[in-house]
Amino acid sequence: MRTSPEPQTAAGGHRPPTEAEIRALFARWNDALATGDAEVVADRYAADAVLEPTQSNRIRTDRAGIVDYFEHFLTQRPTGEIDESYVEILGRDAAVDGGAYTFHLTDPATGEPRDVRARYTFVYERDRRTGTWLIVNHHSSVMPEG
Repeated sequence: MRTSPEPQTAAGGHRPPTEAEIRALFARWNDALATGDAEVVADRYAADAVLEPTQSNRIRTDRAGIVDYFEHFLTQRPTGEIDESYVEILGRDAAVDGGAYTFHLTDPATGEPRDVRARYTFVYERDRRTGTWLIVNHHSSVMPEG
């Protein structure tokens, strides 16, 4: 899933993103999940991204590892919903979105639905060549209280 470059300023540099633009990146990631294709989801991540996933103890530090994680995760037909979001703009080409989300999952064996609440942090950087926002670090962990 390739996206078009982000808007640029008249001088050719990128303008700082708004909080709404950064929050919208989650919807693009969630749309990638909806494809059911781990490669499409991995396209949302930088080549050297770090993924600390919700349902695995193994930290993923390259595309192959990220694809492997999502190949398993996508069997549950996940859809995510943001419960709380706190965005920090770090500059024209970097931002953090952290908070809490709920995943709506379906057990692949039984078809039973279940919800998983988790904390998340997405660190985004704008690719200097394409202007596309990519995830450089994604941490997700199940809420301790369930």
